[in-house]
Formats: sequence, C-alpha cells, structure tokens
Amino acid sequence: MPKDFARQFYSSEAWNRCREGYRKSVGGLCERCLAKGLYVPGEIVHHKIHLTPMNVDKTEISLSWENLELVCRACHAEEHGKKRKRYEVSEDGRVVAMS
Repeated sequence: MPKDFARQFYSSEAWNRCREGYRKSVGGLCERCLAKGLYVPGEIVHHKIHLTPMNVDKTEISLSWENLELVCRACHAEEHGKKRKRYEVSEDGRVVAMS
C-alpha cells in the first residue's frame, strides 16, 4: 500500500508505462535472486532511492530506470525490513524457525 504522498504517482499513467517497460527490459525475473543464480519471477518494481514527499515529483528519481529494480516479494520485504516467513524447511527436512 503506497503512502499517502505517493498514491497519485503510483496510479499515474507515466508510472504504469515506466514500470511495465522496465519489467520487460529486465526479462521479468527478480534481479536480486538472478544475481544469486536463482530464477524467481519479479513482482515489484522497486525504487532504489525510496520515494519521499520531497522527491516523488522528480522524474530523475521516480521514473528513471537507473533508480529501479525488479524484485520478488521476499526481496522487497527484506529491503524494507519485513520478515517474509516465520519458518523454513532445513536441508534435512526439519521445520525450523527463521532467525
């Protein structure tokens, strides 16, 4: 859910065109996972420099492909400090709590 100051931007035609163009340009896979050799669909076009009330109208920040990255939900949650899962399955098949 976008913050109040960014709602209008994220619903704009300019952002929708930019986001879809960027997604296609990188092949639709999470760029962070791909760098690790994993093939995971990208779901979120993320701003490397996070949008703020002061820069949301600056196209060199908000619409520049240099500031974008396609990530999966897990990588996006990690970027924003949210835990995606509370448990995972270890290599030997045991369910263990995530640290």
